[in-house]
Amino acid sequence: MDLLLCNDDGIDASGIAALEEALAPLGTVWVVAPESEQSAASHALTMHKPLRAHRHAERHWAISGTPADCIYLGLNNLLPGRPDVVVSGINRGSNLGNDVFYSGTVAAAMEAALHGLPATAVSLHLEPGDRERHWATAGGVARRVVEGLRDHPLADGVFLNVNVPNCAADAVRGLRATALGRRRYAPRVDLRTDPRGRHYYWIGGSHQAFVPLEGTDGPAIEAGWATVTPLRPDLTAQTALDALRAWSDA
Repeated sequence: MDLLLCNDDGIDASGIAALEEALAPLGTVWVVAPESEQSAASHALTMHKPLRAHRHAERHWAISGTPADCIYLGLNNLLPGRPDVVVSGINRGSNLGNDVFYSGTVAAAMEAALHGLPATAVSLHLEPGDRERHWATAGGVARRVVEGLRDHPLADGVFLNVNVPNCAADAVRGLRATALGRRRYAPRVDLRTDPRGRHYYWIGGSHQAFVPLEGTDGPAIEAGWATVTPLRPDLTAQTALDALRAWSDA
């Protein structure tokens, strides 16, 4: 089994090292990851400047671009053949609910799905004040999910989003299949002034709450479950098509 790993925290991040350690017994691991942190890069591709790939170690490349760049370059140039599965993570922090629209971790898995490959994103859910990070717990869940993908293939274009509580493995209640939920963040824009008197901004507020929707990922992880959510790149709102057909021209 050939596995391609990526992330958005950068090739030197602890999470991707833990992921490689957990998945190495399953086959040959290849790593193509950003050379620096690309959190919240979403699905951006670098189109207007060159990409550089630096051999970081055997079967390991650091890329001067986004997570989606890494998957594209890995599949179309760096790897000698198509991998059997692509795994992105382990992200430092969860990707729950609407986080998936911003996450570079999730985007790497989605890029693989667009190329017709089985893929999953894996993230470790951290609470404010967490000092210890249980990477091995998330690695164990990642291995279980990859084995599941191997033994029970999903429909073409579907990929998985996995989130794991930050605790010892025996404290996780289990792996629960969930729908994508909704997450609320505090709206925050900090206006500051640089030494030359010009304004600049920092955006992004802290997590406030998960909307308490039954069967969704946020409440499940707060209850101690690791969550796995099937996603797909098709964003078509199918239920709205009939309404649009009622007044459109065709």
